[in-house]
Amino acid sequence: MNTLRNKIVSRIYGNGRGWCFTRSDFLDIASPDAIDVNLHRLNNENIITRASRGVYCYPKHSKLLNVFLSPDIDQIASAIARKFNWEIQPTGDAALNILGLSNQVPGKFTYLSNGPSKEYKIENIDLIFKRTALKNSGFKYRKSSIVFQALKALGEKNISGETVKTIRGILTLEERKKVLKDTEKTTAWVYKIIKQICQD
Repeated sequence: MNTLRNKIVSRIYGNGRGWCFTRSDFLDIASPDAIDVNLHRLNNENIITRASRGVYCYPKHSKLLNVFLSPDIDQIASAIARKFNWEIQPTGDAALNILGLSNQVPGKFTYLSNGPSKEYKIENIDLIFKRTALKNSGFKYRKSSIVFQALKALGEKNISGETVKTIRGILTLEERKKVLKDTEKTTAWVYKIIKQICQD
């Protein structure tokens, strides 16, 4: 019995379908070479798919179409960030897509990062990391930056009651409390909307 394989598969299954990962997510249980061998085999067995060089996905499956769905770009970005120990924040269209405020999949997902500026090609989508001083953003909680960037991308005049309702529905009560506290010092009009989202 391949105990290492079982440990890797257990972690993959435990994170659920849609999870993207690299070998760095398993370095606590085996050597890099051993992990690579097992991930390569799991890919050949169609248990996981290769999303990009060194990045794999436990894909979601469409019963209707009987096909594996394309990996989520935000999941890929998060996997790359974990691999290199970067902090990242989605901007503009990426934030809107993550929150379900846009039905269109953008051709470019841009993330602010405290790592080096880099670009990746994921199928027909450009995944871009732009180096910036994230410490100046003032956010401690990732959901805060996603909501902030999405509202900024929409603009104050384009935010409707439906937008507020959609974002509120995505955040749990605990998340709303954290976002409200975390964004106190942000732009006045943005914080006004965030209060509408986070307060009952």
